[in-house]
Amino acid sequence: MKRIHILILCLSIFIISNSYGDERLKIAATTSLYETGFLEYILPDFTAKYGIKTTVISAGTGKAIKLGENGDVDLLFIHAPDDENEFIRNGFGKNRKTIMYNDFIIIGPENDTARIKGSNNVKVAFKKIFKTRNKFVSRGDDSGTHKKEKSIWSELKVFPKGKWYMESGQGMTATIMIADEKNAYCLADRATFLTSKDKIRIIKLFDGDNNLINYYSVIAVSPQKHPHVQYISAMKFIEWICSPDCKKRIENFKKNGELLFNPTH
Repeated sequence: MKRIHILILCLSIFIISNSYGDERLKIAATTSLYETGFLEYILPDFTAKYGIKTTVISAGTGKAIKLGENGDVDLLFIHAPDDENEFIRNGFGKNRKTIMYNDFIIIGPENDTARIKGSNNVKVAFKKIFKTRNKFVSRGDDSGTHKKEKSIWSELKVFPKGKWYMESGQGMTATIMIADEKNAYCLADRATFLTSKDKIRIIKLFDGDNNLINYYSVIAVSPQKHPHVQYISAMKFIEWICSPDCKKRIENFKKNGELLFNPTH
């Protein structure tokens, strides 16, 4: 009987340790973090430090937030501050930390038929595209980039529609490729543009507006809303990605010598 008790105890220890070894953090991350290779670059360090494996669901910010609201993921890594704050106000998220930033830019045909280059601000550039009805490709997917684009049109009191305005309903890389094929304008995040730059003909035509700064934040999904989530693992991830060592890693993530994301300090 004593040997049976010892055997049961050993089996219990094995199951517990194996369960921890198979612990997996589910992250809903915006497409720019996935398509630029940033997550592939940085996540192995987290797994090496904590022994926690990760599963990434690449989605536009709107879809990522829905996954968090439904408790289908443990952590969000997204870029839409207003929506992030609402997510927390509604009790779905905890411990939001802004990790890094880049900016949005307007890309388009080299001959710049809408003459947006040199515009005073992004609203002037968008207004020129609208007035000339030059082709414009939108993400159209409720992503952070799409939300930013819609906010600019809204400030102009413009509701774009017609043959000149196309919605891809896809991620940033695919949208950039469609804009290139159509010789069209497009709002893009700088990191994905730099990653795609060698494959396209369209170029960067407008940047530098402070309203186009693009912040990325992490948020743990609330265990009060969804008790099954890996909240402790999510908090470990947040602590890790906020660390000085991780910020140095972010600073070293470059494409052709250009920084794709700037860590917040």
